[in-house]
Amino acid sequence: MPSQDILVIGGGPAGLEAARGIADLGYKAILVEKRDRLGGTPDEAQYAALTPDLRNAEEAMDEMIAAVANNENVEIRLDSSVTGTNGTLGDFNVIVKNGKGSEKLNVGSVILATGFQHFDPGRETQQYGYYLYDDVVTLVDAEKMLKADTFVRPSNGEVPKRVCFIQCVGSRDRQIGNEYCSKVCCGIASKQAIEIRQQVPDCRVFIFYIDMRMYGYWENEIYWPAQEKHKVNYIKGIATEVLQKGDKLLVRGEDTTLGRPMEIPMDMVILSVGMEPSRGTKELAEIFGLEKNKYGFIETIGGALDTVSTSVPGVFAAGACTGPADLEDSVAMAGSAVMKSVITVRKAKGSKQ
Repeated sequence: MPSQDILVIGGGPAGLEAARGIADLGYKAILVEKRDRLGGTPDEAQYAALTPDLRNAEEAMDEMIAAVANNENVEIRLDSSVTGTNGTLGDFNVIVKNGKGSEKLNVGSVILATGFQHFDPGRETQQYGYYLYDDVVTLVDAEKMLKADTFVRPSNGEVPKRVCFIQCVGSRDRQIGNEYCSKVCCGIASKQAIEIRQQVPDCRVFIFYIDMRMYGYWENEIYWPAQEKHKVNYIKGIATEVLQKGDKLLVRGEDTTLGRPMEIPMDMVILSVGMEPSRGTKELAEIFGLEKNKYGFIETIGGALDTVSTSVPGVFAAGACTGPADLEDSVAMAGSAVMKSVITVRKAKGSKQ
């Protein structure tokens, strides 16, 4: 018997927006989240502020969570994982497991919003010393410090005087297979550079980049203010190595604008790590039999005109489980997935009457 309930897997921005949209249209959303709380990566990674508007991330996520937590058309399953499925469009039987056991849900359509994971900069190479030097951190580590308003050197607790970002760590790298641009790293680094200058006004901040990729309005909202108002130094170049020298970090590479080697001492180095498919994305792709692209993200089949339909009818994907995406992309894709899911269950019900 066709079901008009819609399953949403993943409680981050895309999943929350999808569940809210389904409920607002008068349909029942069942939201499954593997963690014990909603909020996804912005909550788990303790984002300080959103890019590009620097809005408080916790407040923004709390608003999204409240919209589903207090909605009678949304059922929430925390600490739960999807372990199996069978059936077809309009009549999927999905097994959800938690600490209390398993239950079978009958739903008409499914939206995957399983997100991404950050690249591990020590996985392939230690050229930047992430696991060797305390003062080499990632964007994620820096975000947590900025949220806590305690931006200090992990090695000694002192306020840094010189900080640099190294861009494209784990992105645009053919050697490790991540040939794609992760889209948001340039903007997030610039956002964090502004926040560092606000919290530690005497700190000099540098960004070493291959080329800055500020799409849309980010150019005027982040990039130029970072340079002109907050005096962030952008250096076009390739950082090839980070070494410890006394109590400093020595960044070696090439200034490609001047065409000469560079060797610059820093108190802290922040690695702008890119996006990769999350474990949940890979697992759910296997469970639902979805096609993946060469990088392991869920493949959508509609090209530029349909970014949410997957290879399995009735199963849709939204957000960074399909590839690098920012919050605006994720929320917009969730809206598209909701529309297509609702149309799917309505048509399925009509065909059985």
